[in-house]
Amino acid sequence: MSDSRRAPDETSPMESTRARHERVTADEDGQRIDNFLIKRCHGVPRSHVYRLIRKGDVRVDGRRVKQTRKLVVGEQVRIPAIQMQQQDEVRVPDKLAAAASRAIIFEHPDFLLLNKPAGIAVHGGSGLAFGLIDAIRQSLQEPKLELAHRLDKATSGCLLIGRSLKANRQLQDLFRQRTISKRYLALVDGHWPDAVSLVDAPLKKNVEQAGERRVTVDPAGQEARTHFAVRKRYAEATLMEVELDTGRTHQIRVHARHTGHAVVGDTRYGDNSANTRFRQKGLARLYLHSSELSFEWQGEQISVEAPVDSAWETSLSTLHERT
Repeated sequence: MSDSRRAPDETSPMESTRARHERVTADEDGQRIDNFLIKRCHGVPRSHVYRLIRKGDVRVDGRRVKQTRKLVVGEQVRIPAIQMQQQDEVRVPDKLAAAASRAIIFEHPDFLLLNKPAGIAVHGGSGLAFGLIDAIRQSLQEPKLELAHRLDKATSGCLLIGRSLKANRQLQDLFRQRTISKRYLALVDGHWPDAVSLVDAPLKKNVEQAGERRVTVDPAGQEARTHFAVRKRYAEATLMEVELDTGRTHQIRVHARHTGHAVVGDTRYGDNSANTRFRQKGLARLYLHSSELSFEWQGEQISVEAPVDSAWETSLSTLHERT
């Protein structure tokens, strides 16, 4: 992804827009007004969008609304004059677009499931001009594709993508309602204790540690529960099957570290000396893989498994199994 980084001084030019009125489409039915505006006001800070709503500069069918107001198809939204970035067309290298297309493992009229490769960001930002979502949009020529959830850049596996705004909101609701079953594979350092099958420890985001923001186990955090089961033992590591009851940021990585057995290759929460030792054996990535997603969609049971790639299999074959 090195060719996807923006130059440090590269910014999109700003443009002044006039006040305008836009109709809510069928795809946008049920979308919150703040998200509706953020989608249309490229580069405008979220805080400024909220301020426009509070001041009454944004109107729905001529009336003031709150930021949580859900829109109805056919309503007319007044968007005031605003300064926003010109949205440049994203052009993804053909090689990455082709790789994104090959990553599709399940196609449905309402969504796609991809087996995301490790090392590719799912979206642009933080210096990246584009992500996997831009690559798959370009490859399939479907500009309305949207991420239903996220995977870290270093994590591989099942990635769910909605094919319309309406479908994507419904998928995100399933994640919020915890009705999507998420299973992972994780290789952790050391010998996982047989007695530990559930880690129930609240997590707090954005805790400043050593100059970077991290997630930490904290009684004041949000509830978080992770189920761990041993799949295979090696001399220096344990391959785990992991299932999430909750979907907190970095949940598996923090809970694994909390037990004293960090995910191999985790440069944020893991142990540097252990990671160096594993790299010398050829294990040079984060060994966390989203292996399966299962959920009900309009009466149909969906269950999709994403196999690990050959590089994962090859690197684990260098480890000695524990007898």
